[in-house]
Amino acid sequence: MKVREVRVYVIHTARLHPVVVEVETDEGIIGIGEAGIAYGLGQTAAAGMVKDIAERILIGKDPFRIEALWSEMYDHTFWAKGNGGAIVYGAISAIETALWDIKGKALNVPVYEMLGGKIREDVRLYSNGWGQPHREVKPFADAAEKAVSEGFDALKCYPFAYRDPDPRATSRHPSMRSLDKDILNLAYDKLKAARQAVGPNVDIMLDLSGGLSCDETIRFCRRAEELDIFFIEEPCDPFDVGALKKISDHVRIPVAAGERVYTRYGFRPMLEAHAVDVIQPDIALTGGIMEAKKIAAMAEAYDVRVQPHVCGSPLSTAIALHLDACIPNFAIQEIYPYWQTMPGYIEILDEPPEARIKGGRLAISDKPGWGVNLRTDAIKSFLAHTVTAA
Repeated sequence: MKVREVRVYVIHTARLHPVVVEVETDEGIIGIGEAGIAYGLGQTAAAGMVKDIAERILIGKDPFRIEALWSEMYDHTFWAKGNGGAIVYGAISAIETALWDIKGKALNVPVYEMLGGKIREDVRLYSNGWGQPHREVKPFADAAEKAVSEGFDALKCYPFAYRDPDPRATSRHPSMRSLDKDILNLAYDKLKAARQAVGPNVDIMLDLSGGLSCDETIRFCRRAEELDIFFIEEPCDPFDVGALKKISDHVRIPVAAGERVYTRYGFRPMLEAHAVDVIQPDIALTGGIMEAKKIAAMAEAYDVRVQPHVCGSPLSTAIALHLDACIPNFAIQEIYPYWQTMPGYIEILDEPPEARIKGGRLAISDKPGWGVNLRTDAIKSFLAHTVTAA
């Protein structure tokens, strides 16, 4: 079996722009993967990187030799070694996950069976995206209460972020490192109101996206300790292990990070420093599912749990479930249940996992590969690149 063709799509759906890859073999088996760069900027760059790797490394190769191909991509893209960043590792991740899908389909087994098999049948979810539009306290608390009424017992929020009422504007977010006291007070009041609305038995996560200075973060989080926060995500720039360690030493809330950290080499310093309590590798960014599995094993040795990061198409959710299935130090799975309700949303999968959420949990599919297929009729107009064997 050889790789015959690679197709790369940049899909514009709702507020996301996922980069999705199809890798087709000469036996007609198609594997699918995603580069975890559906938000922010860089989608066309990631798509171009997939194209370059496909042309130079992937076409004509045996898709079953995943570890060998990963090593070739790591060694011979040049930019991957060290801290290759989201564009390089997003492309590598998309290709690697598509290769696992091919292998699973060819062997007629789910990917998790090739990674050690199931530990659990379903996973607990936390809802993301429920509160970001709301700047004011009561609407924020009402949104939290609504998410709980829909079955979720864990919620993540961005107390400093909200969408501007002007549709031409971008989200407001702490990006100036130092905020006025009234903004800090408002953020705390929103969190407190959400806690009062949902009660003590619902877990609340707090995402700061590295937006505040270290001292501001410590001051704010110490104030929030009384609200029983499950974890604080990205309390500082994720590459600043010293700042992560300082914050974790001064705040009685578990620290989580990893969305913008790549490969086992990137996670090693924060684990060695005991600077985090929960790591959040994004399978579609950190180098693929085998790399995420290796990162999870490293974390287990440091008594650190894993919460796979997901902010992409439902394909990223489907892929994450296979890691969730087979790691002993799994914590909880991130999910965005509200993309489908947004104007302009395009469903790209035949069976999106989000449609199977029940009571804030999601069962793990036993279908071959990732257990899902692309709706090619829905995405064909978004085809960006095709690379075919000569």
